[in-house]
Amino acid sequence: MTEITRVPIKPIAKGSVAKLWLGIAAALLLAGTLAWAGRARGVEVEVVAEGTGASPTKDDVVFVRYTGTLPDGKVFDKSQDIPLPVQGLLPAGSPLPLANMIPGFTEAALQMKKGGRYSVTIPADKGYGAEGRRDQQGTEVIPPGADLTFDVEMIDFMSRAEFEQRIQVLQQAMQMQQGQGTPAPAPAPE
Repeated sequence: MTEITRVPIKPIAKGSVAKLWLGIAAALLLAGTLAWAGRARGVEVEVVAEGTGASPTKDDVVFVRYTGTLPDGKVFDKSQDIPLPVQGLLPAGSPLPLANMIPGFTEAALQMKKGGRYSVTIPADKGYGAEGRRDQQGTEVIPPGADLTFDVEMIDFMSRAEFEQRIQVLQQAMQMQQGQGTPAPAPAPE
C-alpha cells in the first residue's frame, strides 16, 4: 500500500474570512469600473425641438438640413437644399439614404421625428474611425479618430422605393421640358 504524506493546513485566522470577501468584492468592483470606462461610447442625440409622428427606418431616405463640426468647432460639412424644377415633388433639404450613411448618423436619425431639431454627437468609431476622411483631391476633411457633432433638422422622410419613384417622375418632367425647349421654372421660395 502506498503511503500519502500529510501536510497540515493551518486554520484561517479570525477576521481573515471578512478580509478575503472584501478583497474579492474590491476586485469585482475594480473590474466592473474598468469594463464600464473602456466600453465604446454610443451616439448621443439631444432634442433641441421635438418633432412629431413616426421615426424613419434604416431603409428610408431622410430629408435634412445639417451642419457637421469637428471637436475644435471647424465646420467640415453643411447641407444645401437641392433646387428642383418641379415644386412639391420632393421635400426641402438634402436627401440622404440612411443605408448609405455612416453608422452613427443612421443610428441618430432612427431616433428623430419629422420637424424636429437635434444636436448629435457621434464617436469616431461610429463615424470615420481611425482612417478619417479625405476629399477627392486627397485633402484631409476629417482627421483620424475625430468625434463628430451635427446640428440636424429632420424635415421629412420616405421609403427608398417612393424616393426612387419620385426621382423617375422628376427625370421624366425634365426630359419633357428639354424636349419642348422650355426652360425649367425656378423653384418657389419657401
